[in-house]
Amino acid sequence: MVDVVVKVGGALLAHGRHFDAVLATIGDVARDRRLLVVPGGGPFADAVRTVDRRIALSDDAAHWMAVLAMDQYAHLLADRLADAVVVADRPSIGAAFEHKKLPVLAPFRWMRDADPLPHSWDVTSDSIAAWVAGMLDAKRLVVVKPPGALRAATGLVDASFSDTLPAGIEVVIVGAEQRDDLRRALDSAR
Repeated sequence: MVDVVVKVGGALLAHGRHFDAVLATIGDVARDRRLLVVPGGGPFADAVRTVDRRIALSDDAAHWMAVLAMDQYAHLLADRLADAVVVADRPSIGAAFEHKKLPVLAPFRWMRDADPLPHSWDVTSDSIAAWVAGMLDAKRLVVVKPPGALRAATGLVDASFSDTLPAGIEVVIVGAEQRDDLRRALDSAR
């Protein structure tokens, strides 16, 4: 159903020029490839983290609020990507492709129905993207990080990522400033 799942990190919003370039690249490649965009949580999830630190939310409340934050970012991304549409599950992803649209996943409903991952800050949108890639038999998962993030030796993905990613899915982590690498990662999965 999907060639590539591309997870667009929410921290990228703080880097307007790179954000726009990443979306332009995704839009270009999506004309010829079946891409699914999975949003990060970005400032929307940061608001949940702030509330959690302030009043100590339960793990369940924090988890579902953070997943809802991804839904908010999905609407932002779909608004900024050409020919994009917000989708919520496997059937709506297929319908988007049939109508020549770029699907952007708002994962709350699907995640709530399946509830496949632990409710912890060890699970972020990276693990959710890995789970989605597995559910859709994607060939590749491309994780787009903010500029400079790849200089970190550790912590590129969350603690649950490797346990969540099914075998056989290639993972490419690319910095937003690496536009040519992003294009190759999105375009070369066949």
